[in-house]
Amino acid sequence: MPTSTPLSAAFRLACFSFIVIGLVSFVFHQTKDKIIQNEHDALLQSLQSVLAQTLYDNKPNEDSITLENVIIYRAYRANTPVAAIIKSTTPRGYSGDIQLLTALDITGSILAVRILDHKETAGLGDKIELKKSSWILSFNHKTFADMQRSQWAVKRDQGNFDQFTGATITPRAVVNEVKKIGLFFQQHKTQIFPQLK
Repeated sequence: MPTSTPLSAAFRLACFSFIVIGLVSFVFHQTKDKIIQNEHDALLQSLQSVLAQTLYDNKPNEDSITLENVIIYRAYRANTPVAAIIKSTTPRGYSGDIQLLTALDITGSILAVRILDHKETAGLGDKIELKKSSWILSFNHKTFADMQRSQWAVKRDQGNFDQFTGATITPRAVVNEVKKIGLFFQQHKTQIFPQLK
């Protein structure tokens, strides 16, 4: 029985690699459009969770800008700025990063905040999610005109926002991030919406 030579073994390995690469490439090209569509739909659903469709007539998911590494989606009605939806991440959660969306109207009033992703403790820190508690709704309609900056904190830090029993770090991180986003919007409003200059 003839033994395999290094050359024939290398040839078989090359053929196997070529077939695997071909299959991976084929699957990628067959699913690429579906993946893009799924990502598009997920983004649209996230944006609609913080901004009612009745408020705008453009496609905010297709009208975004990035300022200082912050992604901002812009909503218009009849070519007039209506709201900005800002995607941000705070690294100050108890268990790491917390990713959120904050929608603000052009006056800087917060329309809604939603948590996109987190790794907070189940039954404690996960109360930042709307499906676990209504706490996240406490940001609705808050403005910096109505509250002093020091009030943008959890009650334990002499602020206006509740914390959770046994989990102060998580709500503190979210409140601080929403405050940061509100100030960011105030400072960059005319860059986000040049029409407002």
